[in-house]
Amino acid sequence: MLSIVASILSAGPPVDVPTPPTDDERPHVVFISGDEEYRSEESLPRFAALLGRDHDVRTTVLYSLDDEGRIDPEALSNIPGLEVLADADLVVMFTRFRTLPETQLEPIRRYVASGRPLVGFRTATHAFRYPDEDPRHAEMNEAWPRRVFGQRWITHHGNFGDGKAPLTRVVPDPEATHPILRGVGPFDAYSWLYHVEGGGDELAGDPTRLATGTTLKSYHEERHDRFPTSSPVAWTLENPTGSNLPGRVFFTTLGHPYDFRSADCRRMAVQGMLWAMGRENDIPKAGVEIDATDDWRLTNAGFGGYRKHQRPAVPATREP
Repeated sequence: MLSIVASILSAGPPVDVPTPPTDDERPHVVFISGDEEYRSEESLPRFAALLGRDHDVRTTVLYSLDDEGRIDPEALSNIPGLEVLADADLVVMFTRFRTLPETQLEPIRRYVASGRPLVGFRTATHAFRYPDEDPRHAEMNEAWPRRVFGQRWITHHGNFGDGKAPLTRVVPDPEATHPILRGVGPFDAYSWLYHVEGGGDELAGDPTRLATGTTLKSYHEERHDRFPTSSPVAWTLENPTGSNLPGRVFFTTLGHPYDFRSADCRRMAVQGMLWAMGRENDIPKAGVEIDATDDWRLTNAGFGGYRKHQRPAVPATREP
């Protein structure tokens, strides 16, 4: 059995991470963490451990690292190891305002163009922020996330006392029969609602909207005609072969670390990953089992609040 918290992060000197054996035919899921605010460096390795334990995949988690090899979400231009995307069967992105060098950006571009599936969390609507003088600025900052995930960053309804109380009521589409929603009920999220649709804005492509969030407070009280109090918080896209886009995309604007206290939120995320890989038949009618004993006591959101002096650790392995 795998411990979901074992070997997620370590303090101290670097460790050697063994290369998975080449004859390992399990699907390879690569998680890319790199945001300064929402503790993806804590949530994504937990999802990786959960998928490896319960759903027979091998996983790699990549982090923003400083020059000493320590996890540093504020190191905006360095996510080593992205070359492993070449053999990935699924990529899960939770990045914010990265300015990656071309050698690190190109594997992401190639993966997206390959037609393989993609999952995005919250700040992946603004995964990159290149300066105006950079030739990648127009494409990667706004056009790329809208084309790939269905929307770019527009605005949100406001952060009111981060982590003190839920800010968004999430309700799955009651008419939907999508496998991602199996066993998923309404829940309250700590994420402040991202505006992605309404008031003249629409999701790109041909999305299937799965769940709607309604903000419990709003900075935009005088402008609800422009920024409505409800907006999709989860959707899918399916793109044809040869479109230079991921074949299946699951995206959610949720991702506050306290959101994942909710079993419904975790279930939706895991089932989104399984569906993206074409494994909807592995999702029971009642939804995948979510272990209530798993430790999802993550550090609160906030800039500068990440755990210092942590390094990527050796992945947890199966006990004999």
